[in-house]
Amino acid sequence: MLIIFDGNCNLCVTLVKLLESLDKGDRFRYVPMQEERVLSQFEITPQGCELGMILLNPDNPQERWQGTAAAEEIGRRLPAGEVFVSAYRNLPGLKNLGDGVYEQVRDNRYDWFGRRDSTYVSQYPPDFKADAAE
Repeated sequence: MLIIFDGNCNLCVTLVKLLESLDKGDRFRYVPMQEERVLSQFEITPQGCELGMILLNPDNPQERWQGTAAAEEIGRRLPAGEVFVSAYRNLPGLKNLGDGVYEQVRDNRYDWFGRRDSTYVSQYPPDFKADAAE
């Protein structure tokens, strides 16, 4: 599974680094939304990424999640994650609250958490070449 994130956002990069340390590239690969050549293979634009991180299956690119749906699906795929995601989804009002908080953080991430001087490149990049589709 491929996680597309904002490689210039301090918060986003911190969360990706946490996922990298937990997963070690076993389930997920990472690409910053600034890598337009990779994104174009999946008909994704950096502007489309502004709606939130994306999780997609590179073998079946129509299988994708964005924003809080991506965060939930990532959590579900981590060891014991299904229990936590299920509780989150089933507690009355929590999903709506989480969606609202995600949108606020997404829209204010640079003001609240800062912007990196350089785009973060994961130690677990996609297994394919950016120009493979050309």
